[in-house]
Amino acid sequence: MAATEPVDIVELGVGDAAAGLVLSTEAGWNQNEADWRYFLSKGVVFGMRDDSRLVASTALLPYSADNAWISMVLVTADFRRRGIATRLMNACLDVAARRGLTTWLDATPAGATVYGPLGFTPALQLRRLRLQKPQATTATQQLSVGSLDALAARDSGAMGFDRSPLLAQFAQRPGSRIASNDGAIALVRDGRTARHIGPLLADRAGQALALVDAIVSSETGPWLIDAVHSQDEFLNGLVGSGWNIERPFQRMRFGRTSAQPAQPPFAVAGPEFG
Repeated sequence: MAATEPVDIVELGVGDAAAGLVLSTEAGWNQNEADWRYFLSKGVVFGMRDDSRLVASTALLPYSADNAWISMVLVTADFRRRGIATRLMNACLDVAARRGLTTWLDATPAGATVYGPLGFTPALQLRRLRLQKPQATTATQQLSVGSLDALAARDSGAMGFDRSPLLAQFAQRPGSRIASNDGAIALVRDGRTARHIGPLLADRAGQALALVDAIVSSETGPWLIDAVHSQDEFLNGLVGSGWNIERPFQRMRFGRTSAQPAQPPFAVAGPEFG
């Protein structure tokens, strides 16, 4: 039987975290239920249902300085190609317009073809890399426990706006850590399928690579990292040490430029968070 057409856009609540996780798991994404609970408690999340089943979602997560992130644009397989994602995106953009927010997102290549006609313009590019098992090494790197304040300050400089509530929530989750080494600092957290490294801030590519090597040598994987494409020395170093590029992402902006980032990060918090 053909799937019926969901009509109404509804705002979701924290009780929908498990249903949201079903959508992102179907898509093969790395979000866990804690990520969904953060979106649902701190952001505005819209969805569509087929009877009681959640079949589509999108989320708007406000940050500081009138910036916000759009993500979790998901439609289950038997409801795709019906314009549902565009309708949900427009619902997020309507909220952002009423609040005077500049919106950002990290798009897959397919998503970028949809968001461009809506008025999004491209910014930096990302590459998602996966490491199943670190290469054997005799090098030993010392890791220090990084400061949340230091991470938030460097992240704010890289983004152009403050995200300390997000980083604080990440840091307090079981399994999370802030690692630092020789002028580099990164947050490490659990995902559904892999540990995620990011954001990662450093002054030089060598510092960033040394920190990644120390982190992956101190735990078992698998690992994901979302590297900034323009940081080519860092990206090439990851590939040379066994990381595999899985897919590109295109960062895009809708609205005025309000953020004034300094040096870009070496890796970001993830395409769902920026």
